[in-house]
Amino acid sequence: MDVTDLAGLELEPHKPQILSSNDAARVVAISLPAGEEMQTHEVHEHAWVVVVAGAVAIEAGARSESGGPGYLFKFEPREPHRVAATEDTRLLLFLAPWPGKGHPGAMTLEEKEHARERAREHD
Repeated sequence: MDVTDLAGLELEPHKPQILSSNDAARVVAISLPAGEEMQTHEVHEHAWVVVVAGAVAIEAGARSESGGPGYLFKFEPREPHRVAATEDTRLLLFLAPWPGKGHPGAMTLEEKEHARERAREHD
């Protein structure tokens, strides 16, 4: 058994900390200062965001929600979303499965080579 004290975890803003990672999932702790945000982005995996401390305003498509400690937000793979801290906030992010389909970490070497070629075509 592994145990992590989320309240006592030394966590710096702008330095997410991977708490666990295997083929099933990745768990990341994030410190987001008041007024800062994780701009609109999407991930390849299912994503669950748990507010451990503080408060957030989250947008996904036309929907907006706010929540504090104990709130859980779930996003589908490739669902664009934005997370903004309305107070100093500590989040727990679960990504599953890890890495998700299409994630560079899940690509074969051949797929990565084709991805590099396509990227060069866009330069």
